[in-house]
Amino acid sequence: MDYREEAEVQNIKQRFGIIGISAKINNAIRTAIQVAPTDMSVLISGESGVGKESFSKIIHSLSRRKHGQFIAVNCGAIPEGTIDSELFGHEKGAFTGAVDNRKGYFESTNGGTIFLDEIGEMPLGTQARLLRVLENGEFIKVGSSKVLKTEVRVIAASNVNLENAVAQNKFREDLYYRLNTVPILVPALRERGKDILLLFRKFAADFSEKYRNKEALLDPDAQELIVKHPFPGNIRQLKNLAEQMSVLELDRHISADKLAGYLPKIKPNLPALIGTKHENLDNLSERDILYKIMFEMKRDVSEMKKLILKVLQGKTNREELLERHESLFEDIPQFSPDQNKLLEETTPKIIDAKEQNIDSYEVVTEDIALEFENDDSLSLDKKEREMILKALKKNKNKRKYAAQDLGISERTLYRKIKNYEIDSL
Repeated sequence: MDYREEAEVQNIKQRFGIIGISAKINNAIRTAIQVAPTDMSVLISGESGVGKESFSKIIHSLSRRKHGQFIAVNCGAIPEGTIDSELFGHEKGAFTGAVDNRKGYFESTNGGTIFLDEIGEMPLGTQARLLRVLENGEFIKVGSSKVLKTEVRVIAASNVNLENAVAQNKFREDLYYRLNTVPILVPALRERGKDILLLFRKFAADFSEKYRNKEALLDPDAQELIVKHPFPGNIRQLKNLAEQMSVLELDRHISADKLAGYLPKIKPNLPALIGTKHENLDNLSERDILYKIMFEMKRDVSEMKKLILKVLQGKTNREELLERHESLFEDIPQFSPDQNKLLEETTPKIIDAKEQNIDSYEVVTEDIALEFENDDSLSLDKKEREMILKALKKNKNKRKYAAQDLGISERTLYRKIKNYEIDSL
């Protein structure tokens, strides 16, 4: 950065309260400054709690629309049945409860900027309507046939990997590329090095003034510990940590031992997935990874069954079979004790059935496959339903907090509760 660029970045930091000197945060700010004067769509990526909304405000404030309206919409917080009405408006009588005409955000924000947070949670039908707005500036209210025009700049943000969502048919590919004209990646707190110390000092000073006590200070060993902590909740988690210690600690000099008592223990990663052939798992939760393992085990069992059949039938030589199914032996699936017992009991039956006639052999192997598929360890729907029930019970049926514990949006939780026919606890 030359002197002018550096001065502009510092000015933006002061205006929007952005603390930090890391190269990654400076690069993100510089990109926002460069794209702001244009009308290009922007996709802001980053984990939850990194401050993506601040970047949308930077872009709006430096654009020619700065005197127009700015509105932030959390797509994950709007129920699926009402999101079209919220964004595009509705006509009177369009649905139950539509007692009057209503302007949507795209109509009321004409000439301004709309920030669509958690865009990955938007339903596919709404994505198609959003694409039309981006392409032609046209939209239709719910319950109307009249095409309306709007001139709105869209800035989107996501804390999930939208490329993976596209691959899983959860997000439209054409919309992804339309939004991703200019990508901005806001770094996670753990990637910003000693910015963590600067942010902690800022928060500690703010809470010292708020609660009228002395500022909490970290000892050198505590500073080293806090910089190494991964902070999965990012800036939001660090701010909460600073407030806790500002209120609860009588000794304002925080040692590493005291700090460790406030830091949550980090769960170890699943070692079985490190360095394997699986696709990128950076954005999957531990629950998602376990589901993935179960699906792959089920697939491998099915493939192994076909391989055993070919070996016993003797139709193909073993070397060719091993070469063709080499991937099955790269990550040998680990079966449950019940599954191992099932294999021990049924293997002699397979051999006997093969010697007698092929029809009974096929029946036996089908029965074994069914028992594997119906095993409780592979019953994903049952496991997911149990997890939802536990989360609801833990949070006294408060769905908002249950969704947070499960790591899903509130709207997704509502849908799953309906699908699994879960009654209120």
